[in-house]
Amino acid sequence: MNKYLLEIGTEELPYKFVNTGLAQLKNAFEKLLQENQIEFTDIKAFSTPRRLALIIEGFEEKQPDTVKTVKGPILNIAYDENGNLSKAGQGFAKKNGVDESALYKEDNYVWAKVEQKGKSIKDILQENVEKIVLKMQGPYFMRWADLDVKFQRPIRWVVSLLNDDELKIKIAEVESSRFSRGHRFKSDKVEIKNADNYEKALFDNNVVVDSEKRKSMIVESARKEAASIGADVYMEDGLLEEVTNICEWPVPVICNFDEKYLDIPEKVTVTVMAVHQRYFPLYKAGKLLNSFITITNYIGNNFDNIKAGNERVVVARLDDAIFFFNEDTKKPFESYVEALKGITFQKGMGSMFDKTNRIVKLSEILAEKLNAPVDTVKRTALLCKADLVTSLVFEFTELQGFIGSDYAFNAGEKPAVVKGIKEHYYPLGADSELAESVEGQIVGIADKIDTIVAVFAEGKKPTGSADPLGVRRATLGIIKTIIQKSLNIDLEDLIKKSIELMPVEIKDKQGLFNEVKNFFENRLSIFYTEKYRHDVVDACISNKAVLSELKDFSDRVEFLSQKISSPDFNALNEAANRIIRITKDYKTEQLPDKALFNNPSETKLMECTISIDSDKLDYQELYTELSKAVKAVDEFFDNVLVMDKDEKVKENRLALLYLIKKKFEKIADFSKLVI
Repeated sequence: MNKYLLEIGTEELPYKFVNTGLAQLKNAFEKLLQENQIEFTDIKAFSTPRRLALIIEGFEEKQPDTVKTVKGPILNIAYDENGNLSKAGQGFAKKNGVDESALYKEDNYVWAKVEQKGKSIKDILQENVEKIVLKMQGPYFMRWADLDVKFQRPIRWVVSLLNDDELKIKIAEVESSRFSRGHRFKSDKVEIKNADNYEKALFDNNVVVDSEKRKSMIVESARKEAASIGADVYMEDGLLEEVTNICEWPVPVICNFDEKYLDIPEKVTVTVMAVHQRYFPLYKAGKLLNSFITITNYIGNNFDNIKAGNERVVVARLDDAIFFFNEDTKKPFESYVEALKGITFQKGMGSMFDKTNRIVKLSEILAEKLNAPVDTVKRTALLCKADLVTSLVFEFTELQGFIGSDYAFNAGEKPAVVKGIKEHYYPLGADSELAESVEGQIVGIADKIDTIVAVFAEGKKPTGSADPLGVRRATLGIIKTIIQKSLNIDLEDLIKKSIELMPVEIKDKQGLFNEVKNFFENRLSIFYTEKYRHDVVDACISNKAVLSELKDFSDRVEFLSQKISSPDFNALNEAANRIIRITKDYKTEQLPDKALFNNPSETKLMECTISIDSDKLDYQELYTELSKAVKAVDEFFDNVLVMDKDEKVKENRLALLYLIKKKFEKIADFSKLVI
């Protein structure tokens, strides 16, 4: 089986680029092979902070040969009056490398079948590898030496092997060879015989190139070290990914610091260790210890200097945190609200103080609607952004909300306010917990809707990968909170109220409302189609103003997803669609007139329809009643001509069908289902 190995060796890559860069590289080679009709079985990707590498497996040595049909000159140009090839015809044959006798006539033109030999994989790679690498994109790409090329970090070596042989290429003036680099402090050049030898050759020189294996080593070794002192290790996914991408040969070391630093809020201590120093905090019985694990690239036996250095650094950072904490708490926490006037929310949308006032107003509206405690909700809203101007949050931005909660506690605020300040940022990620307190839920929704509307009002809605102020995450946070916490919030009404509170004149308020509404519905659809059928979600979005009744939407999607596979569903769905098709463009507020009925089937359907009180039935009860009505619907269509010549009779029959159609629409728009 043919294999090709490419390794791009660099100076230390930023950890955030390692995964994205590797994905770009892999995708680009997949595209190259597909476009050149080279079949392959797999592309394996490898990375460390000093290299990005691929192994392409199971490909043919060349493209398949092809025959291309080429259109030539019109016949009276290609041949003279005697039927001989003219100079134009001869030139066409020569240009395409075919014998003149191989030309043929068709549709008043001369044609040639041109055989094209497939390119070798060697030629394809040599022509394209450098182009692919230098087309990669990312933030803060740099130039080096006097080269007119850019990459994330300077390229220092290149390995390019086709099976057992070197495939000579050049990237940014660096010529390829079969020599990689091992551990920075142990070995220099490492000879790679072929792709099969790649992982082992580097492992033998203290480099683990498979990031998943490296990650597993970190997890297993860190847990083992923690267990040696009876502790558990804190391993948040983002931190683990980051540490994986900053080491090549992971070796854990336990370090310690003075217990006095455990007196400051736990979130501060953990943030200093995990976020700023990339350490893994340790716990015992759920309690934070004055110990942590750092992952090193060390391959010696004496860890004293490493421990001392890391302990010195973390203590310095914790001392800073204590200083800022003490300075911040010298002032009343509420006094920081006024200082928010000095922080711009976003251009054209006022200060964070202005935003706070909008949050307070929206929160009060929601609290009254939900019969929530207005005083604690408003107090939470007033203080929710106050910590943004504190020294501790200025130094450790990840603490916003969390440290505000601690400061509120120290200031003697009510427990509901303390909890609400922390929780109003929830959920922090796609799978993160939601706010438990009603204060956190309401203020969080008010904060997020204000941000979303402001972004759209400024014309900065999310496009592609760009997401100003985390609008997509905020939108999903609102949706999940309303649905999972069963909050009776009319989101359409809330969007309108938020638009009214914007600090700028909005000329087209309806247009802005429609933009925000459509964005919410799109995110709602994307979120639910991760779990449910797309047509079911579409059917439940299309039939109602879903943003006004999000919990109802969720219930209908769940209900319809269960019913769609039941034995009686097809008959009900067919009946609904027969009604929908004939009343497609029909609407009326008029009830059917029984006096105009002239067929028993009309009377039967009418009686069946008015017996269904869809406003009082739950969805199971409504489904059962509609299923009973299917027979009456079928009999109606079998025995009655809806489009009667008598206009009054026709209108009356359409009104009858429209009446029962609205009963079906209580559940979904059945025309959207793909059965």
